[in-house]
Amino acid sequence: MDHGHNYLEQQFADSGIPLMAMPTTAGTGSESTRYAVIYYEGKKQSITHESIIPNYAVLEPLLLKSLPIYQKKCTMMDAMCQCIESLWSINSTDESMIYAKNGLQMIMDHWHGYIEDNNEEDAKYIMMAANYGGRAINISQTTAPHAMSYKLTSMYGVPHGHAVALCLPEVWMYMMEHPEKCRDPRGKAHLENVFGWLGQIMQCDSAYKGLMMFRAVMFALELPFPQSKNREEEIDILTHSVNPVRLKNNPVELDEDAIRFIYNKILQ
Repeated sequence: MDHGHNYLEQQFADSGIPLMAMPTTAGTGSESTRYAVIYYEGKKQSITHESIIPNYAVLEPLLLKSLPIYQKKCTMMDAMCQCIESLWSINSTDESMIYAKNGLQMIMDHWHGYIEDNNEEDAKYIMMAANYGGRAINISQTTAPHAMSYKLTSMYGVPHGHAVALCLPEVWMYMMEHPEKCRDPRGKAHLENVFGWLGQIMQCDSAYKGLMMFRAVMFALELPFPQSKNREEEIDILTHSVNPVRLKNNPVELDEDAIRFIYNKILQ
């Protein structure tokens, strides 16, 4: 993947043609990122270039009104996970943290009205939250939950946001239980602070309760775990599918055993 990334950076320049984007879901925040993706031979490949960032973005919450409810749930969880992952990414900056915190706060404040009531005012905030999540990962990039989600999508047909949301709490728990594996150059204290902020934004008084709140949201949204047919074989395929390049942004080291352990928590 990295070779493809470098090739694209070397070969393509900004065309100079203005680009306007109007998202029709509230999830990826791609109207504010330099990323595009393709699947090649069943594997997700990323394209990145500054010229991909739109010059203008139009956020119109009325476009979300007719989305199927499952689509609304999956895309919103993608935005939520992007905000959380951006906060703990080793590439986070003061600017990306502001975007991520604002986005996550908006989701926590408005997800009930958006999902349960299809309320336009709440939809406006969820759409803005997705935009903030995109701005955040445009700086920090995503981490292990995204890296581990892609094969769940291709193997089980689980939409992207749903797949990432299955991975995130298990990665979060593993990281809290293994602070000694912290690889963020800012150290364990920084990572513990981030977990503390997450707990507060999730309207809880501790990082652990924040994680439980995330699980509670998943339960309320009725987003199920994938069912395996040949569990051991499928766990092995999943474990070896994770691109190590995509794990470099994760603040806690995940080796093959850790990845296998986490998938065992996810796959039913």
